[in-house]
Amino acid sequence: MEPPKSEKTPEKSTSEAPVTVSSAFPPSGCCTNCGGPTISEPPPLASFPEMSPPPNYRPIRAPAINLPHNSQAIILSPVPHAEQVPVVTPPYQFETPIKRIHSPDDIRRFQESASCKNFLGFVVSLSESIRGQKISDPCHISPTVAAIVSILETLLQWIDEIPPAQQSARYGNVSFRSWHERLRERGETLILEFLPEEFKGSRIEIVPYFLDSFGNSSRIDYGTGHETNFAAWLYCLARMGIVKEEDYHGLVARVFVKYLELMRKLQMVYCLEPAGSHGVWGLDDYHFLPFIFGSSQLIDHKYMKPKSIHNDDILENFSSEYMYLSCIAFVKKVKKGLFAEHSPLLDDISGVPNWKKVNSGLLKMYKVEVLEKVPIMQHFLFGWLIKWEE
Repeated sequence: MEPPKSEKTPEKSTSEAPVTVSSAFPPSGCCTNCGGPTISEPPPLASFPEMSPPPNYRPIRAPAINLPHNSQAIILSPVPHAEQVPVVTPPYQFETPIKRIHSPDDIRRFQESASCKNFLGFVVSLSESIRGQKISDPCHISPTVAAIVSILETLLQWIDEIPPAQQSARYGNVSFRSWHERLRERGETLILEFLPEEFKGSRIEIVPYFLDSFGNSSRIDYGTGHETNFAAWLYCLARMGIVKEEDYHGLVARVFVKYLELMRKLQMVYCLEPAGSHGVWGLDDYHFLPFIFGSSQLIDHKYMKPKSIHNDDILENFSSEYMYLSCIAFVKKVKKGLFAEHSPLLDDISGVPNWKKVNSGLLKMYKVEVLEKVPIMQHFLFGWLIKWEE
């Protein structure tokens, strides 16, 4: 039957293309295959949230999406090399360290300085000292290394003596302020116990690094900046010759492992918030250096490859011997959901063919994403041992 005149479809020229909706995006209520009517609405068009539903775990800061925004800077950055720490000689001119970095120009000045080169070279030397070694392997333990480990064990005991307060807030237990106050009261005394007599005067310079190595008491947070302060404190001891190159293996396998144990306990008991709204483009919410040292441990390992982090049996059996695996196990413990969702950068790194490339890449990333970031380095201190070069 011919439709009424009012409903007649106007004639179209055969040369004019018909007005249709693309078959890739059919109108609502139409079959996606033939375009015919359907009795139910089609599913919504794919978009990022539907394609990748959020994981159960929602961190305080959003996870990085695959690579840092300035991944090109990391790729082009040269791999840092180990540097011998220049040991100071008398007369000593220790001074109270102060903050110097306030802008990108200050960052550039720091990056071009001998202080930055030597400090980063010290981190590389620590990384190389643990290469191919398990945590339990024998190493030289000097009286200084033993004294530092003892100090960290004391700080661990304080956590048991200062239980967390009962509160509803998820992050930032106020009892951490009590723990940190005790640290400020007794920290200098703990350090003076192992300082040689000629270096007692250095306490005005090295104690501030130590006190700022365990998080911020007012914000109740912790991040890579605090971790860098702990490395800077060890570097100051090396500058004075109190720790020597033969101690480096012990500094990593005994001191830094104990420091990591302490920080994990502080993070869990007092619910420390990750520092910054996003902090460093993250490996985990808090740390960077154990990934560097841990990847060095696994270089040339016969069986374990970067992709082995996805094997839960390997993590369970070997995380006590390898820092990298320990960090991955911790991430999987505290974060729920797909690993690729909550830790995409770590997931990407697992696709790197060998640990040597992982280690060199992480060293470059530490330089670019920690030591070249104003929000992190604006809190870094400069004195006589770590000089600010005008």
